[in-house]
Parts: sequence; structure tokens; C-alpha cells
Amino acid sequence: MSTPFLLASRFAGVTTSPVRDILSVVNSRDVISFAGGIPDASLFELDDFRAAFDHVLSHQGARALQYATTRGEPELLEQVAARLSRTLPTHPDQVQVTSGSQEGIFLVGQVLIDPGDVVLVEQPTYLAAVQAFAMAGARLVAVDTDEHGVLPDALAAAIAGHHPKFVYLIPTFQNPTGRSMPAERRRAVADVLLATGVPLLEDDPYGELRFEGEAALPLASLPGMAAQTVLLNSASKVMAPGLRVGWLRAEGDILRSLEVAKQAVGLQSAVTDQLAVARYLATCDLDAHIARVVAVYRERRDAMSAGLARMLPEGASLTRPEGGMFLWARLGGATDTALRLPTAVEEGVAYVPGWPFFAGEPDRSTMRLSYVTNHVDVIAEGLDRLGRAFGW
Repeated sequence: MSTPFLLASRFAGVTTSPVRDILSVVNSRDVISFAGGIPDASLFELDDFRAAFDHVLSHQGARALQYATTRGEPELLEQVAARLSRTLPTHPDQVQVTSGSQEGIFLVGQVLIDPGDVVLVEQPTYLAAVQAFAMAGARLVAVDTDEHGVLPDALAAAIAGHHPKFVYLIPTFQNPTGRSMPAERRRAVADVLLATGVPLLEDDPYGELRFEGEAALPLASLPGMAAQTVLLNSASKVMAPGLRVGWLRAEGDILRSLEVAKQAVGLQSAVTDQLAVARYLATCDLDAHIARVVAVYRERRDAMSAGLARMLPEGASLTRPEGGMFLWARLGGATDTALRLPTAVEEGVAYVPGWPFFAGEPDRSTMRLSYVTNHVDVIAEGLDRLGRAFGW
């Protein structure tokens, strides 16, 4: 059907998106999905959240259902600031509530990017960030990485050659690869950013889901980095994604610009959800909940990692992350995982082809697989289906 609407050039030819395609597969009952980073709903603390929402509606009902300020509800700002202050001293005035950290990515792009500006990203990187920055008019330049994340020398060279508006990194349990920067690499990356004065957008939704190894501080917490970093976080991966409550931490004038952008996008995040999350944080033991979730996810990572390692052909590679939600497989050769996906879905299993995660030339033999949604026995069945799809 023809339409009288003339789309903006950035939407020309856009009929779908990788995120939309992932969610459509996730909602199919006949498919075992390794696609989206979907937390296991059986682990949600339903009783605790029921009590939190009951308290909010019983004691703050009129306020919870009314318009509110854009920055966020004071109780939530205080709870978030206290939690962030474990690794980075934070005042509530340095926090902006968002509707999930994805909105934070979008807002930063709207505030900082002029058409044609360069944004430096890891290779590969989070596909929805690629989408958000590209829609704002950015030219994305991929920086070389290894198993420990972005290479400091490559980052310095890219900054010198491209003069970026900012750098976007996921230092801990990166999406899609699952890799993490060790402390020494973080210091080297911070040194490059401090020496050049280039701002950092640090995305940290998975950092508390650590199975093993030593916890690493956010880049924003390293000396000198707080003032030139916007740090993103969310309730989605450690509490429940349906709440759509996230936050960002920043310092200085950018906070006012982000608040104005947030007003234009949605005026405010849902007040009822904000107050319920604040109540949950004030009265429940989130650390204990995370410990329970981590124990389950560790077992599932081990099951998927071991199962895939037995199946993958010679020459393929597989990450084994110390936490988070994802494994990253590279099959190599002429294999195109996007072309194999329809066959996999016919066999009853889904994954995300790797190509959308690349800002530069994609490696089409890659795929991302999430281990957190399914029980170990379901993972085993899904891997059998995946093996049939690829002929392993």
C-alpha cells in the first residue's frame, strides 16, 4: 500500500531491524532460542516485586500515577547513586533515569552526534548501539580488538586519524563476544582517552553477572575518567527487563542536555516502576538475588560452552566468558551464519548471525548465542538441533 509520508533519508529502505527480528524469533513457541539476551523469567523475584508495587500503590498511589520530573524519582536517584558509589562516588544529581539503558544510548547519540561525526566502536559491538548512532547520523569506525577488548594502540591511532565525537565501549562481558577487559588493559585505554580528551560512553548492563575471576572496576571509576564518561546501567539484566528502568551517570553540562533530550523523547520514565524499583532496592537483598542468578547462569554457560566445543568443526573458535549472557562463535571459512539461520529455525533453534554487530566489514561466519534463558536440558536439545542445521 502506498503512503503519503516521505520518510527521512536515514529510514530509506528500512523495513525491519536485527532487534525486531530477534524478538520475533524469541516469541515463537516452537523454537529454542539462543538469540536474545532474555533473562530466565523463573528467576524473577515475583513476591518481592509484588510487595514493592503494593506498597507504592497503597502509600504513594496518587503520586505513582501522576506526571513527574524528567530526571527521575528522588528515591530511585538516591538508591542508584548509593549502588554506583560502591565503585564510583556518585551524587543523586549525577544520575538520569532512563527507560532502559537502550534509551540512554539513544539519548547520548541525539545529544552528541551531528551528521557525519565519527564514533569509535569495538569490532564487533552491540548491534542496537550501531543502529542508534547510525540513525543520529554518525559515521561508525571500528577499532581493532583482541580477546581482552579494544587495543590501546589501535584506539590511539583511530583517535588521531578520525577525531571522534566519542568512543563507545562495553568493557565487561561485552555484547556480543562476552569478553572482558582486564585491569591493566582498562588503565591503558583510560590513559589514551585522558591524553586525548575524547569522551567515553561506557555501557555496563552485565557487570554484576560475574561467574569467576576478579571483578574489574568500570573505566569511569579510574582516576580522571569520571568527568569525561557517561556510564550506562540498567535494572533489566539483574532485576527484570519488563520494568524498563535504567539510568546513566554523568558529570557537568551534558546532564542538562540529556534531560532535555529525554523530555523530547518521552517526558519521563514510568513513575510507578521507578518507585517500585526504589522500594525493592531499599527493602530487598539484590546482591543475594544476583548470587542466585549467577549460580544458575554459570551452570548454563558451562553446558553450552562444553557442548559447542564438542560440536564445532576444526578451525572454529568460541569464547568462554567469565560472566554475562553470551558466547561468540567464529566458524571461519565460507560459512555464512545468516544464510544458515532459516534452516536452523526449521530445525527449531535460533541464534543471532554475527554480521549486524560489525560497524566495519563483517565476519559473516560468526554468531552470538545466549545461554541464560534455557535450562541445561533444553540447551542440550537446542545444540542437537543446531548441529543438524549446520551438518556437524
